[in-house]
Amino acid sequence: QVRLVESGGGLGQAGGSLRLSCAASGIIFSSNVMGWYRQAPGKQRELVATITSGRSTNYADSVKGRFTISRDNAKNTVYLQMNSLKPEDTAVYYCRYQGGGRTYWGQGTQVTVSS
Repeated sequence: QVRLVESGGGLGQAGGSLRLSCAASGIIFSSNVMGWYRQAPGKQRELVATITSGRSTNYADSVKGRFTISRDNAKNTVYLQMNSLKPEDTAVYYCRYQGGGRTYWGQGTQVTVSS
């Protein structure tokens, strides 16, 4: 079992910045992929960014150049630095862990961007 605890988020302004953190605990495999997904009201959950344990990254086109995903393997924590926020970034952001053939999700954290 893996437990994911998200923090950060909240209310931001257009053009501003927010930072999300997600700490994983439990049985953590050395080879894993962690990432962030988001779901806006009335829309499907979508990929924001992922990062492997080897620090290879992947971003959605909509956040490239604005968001940066990073991780601290010693702390089993993944971060999402969100800059140049836009109102369309408003969503519930979910942390995801994939390792050992299993996938786990965090509870989600609300990000609201005002114009």
